[in-house]
Formats: sequence, structure tokens, C-alpha cells
Amino acid sequence: MSSMAIVEERELAEASAWLARLQREDVAEQDGLEFEAWLEAAPGNRAAYTRALAIWHEFETAAPLVQDELAAGQRREAQKLRGRATRRWWMGAGGMAVAAGLAVAVLPGVLAQQATAETYATGKGERKRVTLADGSIVDLNAETRLAVTYARSERKVEMAEGEAIFDVARDARRPFTVAAPNREVRVLGTQFDVRSRQGELTVTVARGKVQVRPISTAIQGRSFLLTPGQRLEVASSGREELKAVDPQEAFSWRAGRLIYRGEPLADVVADLNRQYVEQIEISDPELGKMPITGVIVLDDQPAVVARLSLMLPIRSVPSDRGLLLLRK
Repeated sequence: MSSMAIVEERELAEASAWLARLQREDVAEQDGLEFEAWLEAAPGNRAAYTRALAIWHEFETAAPLVQDELAAGQRREAQKLRGRATRRWWMGAGGMAVAAGLAVAVLPGVLAQQATAETYATGKGERKRVTLADGSIVDLNAETRLAVTYARSERKVEMAEGEAIFDVARDARRPFTVAAPNREVRVLGTQFDVRSRQGELTVTVARGKVQVRPISTAIQGRSFLLTPGQRLEVASSGREELKAVDPQEAFSWRAGRLIYRGEPLADVVADLNRQYVEQIEISDPELGKMPITGVIVLDDQPAVVARLSLMLPIRSVPSDRGLLLLRK
């Protein structure tokens, strides 16, 4: 075993011990202070703890499979577990430490047989922040649905429709991929926005590097390596366009603002209809082509529509679904 591997193994063992210590019922402020000191004591400690935490989350999900694996070589110990709630055993006297050790030792072989999956979704007008088991943070925009799968060699997100900002925890052993219609976004650790709406895809990078490529050889298109300040737009027709942008504008929806630069009114209305129950309709297709440049604050809907009428020569009237936009 190389010296680097020995160091990583030691760091992971220490991280597992800290994971156990911080789950005790009598954990105190001093434990927290000593934990923070340990995180800063060596460059690899923080990454080791993130990995141990991810393993623990996966271990809880895969607990029945782990028990089967243990039973083959430790029948007497497995017999003691039968009839008890798994969670109670983990939290028993010293159980957390035992579980952390078993997770590191047994879980990789179990995960090779079965990946763990989680689903996150938002409704109309809803935004949500979630922290994934690997420490990555995802902000979901309205009407977005993600299916997240953890396996031994990869972390995969499937997003057919929606928009999300990903702040990915680096893990060279398990690349992070986002599968959208016809394209795959692949990273190790970075921050980027993925928007998949009505067959169109945009990927905007704020930090790190992101690879975007066709999801299969049957799909036409090129492979792109995006760096901070770049956005790739893939139209429903398959046309690809790479642009230089301010990433924070793409992220502005997270703070309740939508920033547009020459976007057609129809696209703006589609975004607004994901935020409000009362739907906005456009009276004719030509009106929907009118470009908008400006900032829309997502407060109450009447105020939003009033601002639109200041940006374009339009007015609104009540309709069966909500509001109808007409030319002034």
C-alpha cells in the first residue's frame, strides 16, 4: 500500500470516529470545538469526513443488504440483530462507532450490487435547497424534479424538466453527472446551473469545469468543456451555441429575481407561469416574439405584470385562466 493510501485510510478512520462521537446523546460544545480543530489540522480531514458522512447515509439506506452480507461471516452477531429495529441498534451503546467501522469495511461491496436513490421535487412557485449525501448542495427552481442515484463509481442526477444550481462536492473517485434530455453534464467538483425546459437545455458555469456531451452516440452534437463565465445553449432543434455570460445572472432566480437580455416575451411568460397559480396568456404569437431586457422581481403577480407593461407596449385583462396580455 502506498504512503498516500495509508494516509487516506487513516484520515477516513479518524473521520468515522468523529462521526460516531458527534452522534452521542451527551455530545457537548467542547466536542464541537475539538471537531473544528481536527478539520483544520490536516488538508485531507474535511474531505475524509465528507466521504465518511456520505458512506454513513448510504449505509443507512442499504442496511438490509449490509445485514445479509454480515450474516454470512458473522452469524452469531447477526442473530443478535434479528427482531430489533436497525436504527435502535446503531444508536445503542457504542453502536455508532461499530456501524461507522462496518460501513467503511462492508459497504463498498454492497453498493456494487445496488445503488441508492433519492427524489426531490418542487411545485409551482416553490424553490428548495437540499444537501445531498455526498455534501453537494442543490437549489431547485419551481416545477423541477430530480432523481439522484449514488453508486460506487458515480453520482448521477436525472432531470427531464426543471432548473437547478449544483454546488458539487469534489470526489475524484465518483464523478457527478446530470442527465438531461439528449445531453449529459459531467463534473468532479464545481458550481453550475442546468436548465431543461420544453426540450431546450442551458448549462452555465460559475466555478470549475463542466463537460457537456451527447448522452449517446445516436444523438448528434459536439462535446463541450465549459469554464467559469461560459454558457452552452442547446435548442430543441439540436443547435448549439456557446456564450460568455455573468453566471450570477443565471443564478439570480435563487434570490427571487429573473434577469433577461433580449429574451422573447413568450419565454418570460413561461417562466412566470411556473411561479404563479394564475396563468398568463399571450393574445397572439407575434406579441410573444417581442424581446425583453430587464430585471423582474418575483413578488406579487399584479406588480410583476405591471412592470412588464412598462418594459413593453402591452396591457393585461382578466381571462378564464388568469390574465391575457394584449398590445396597447
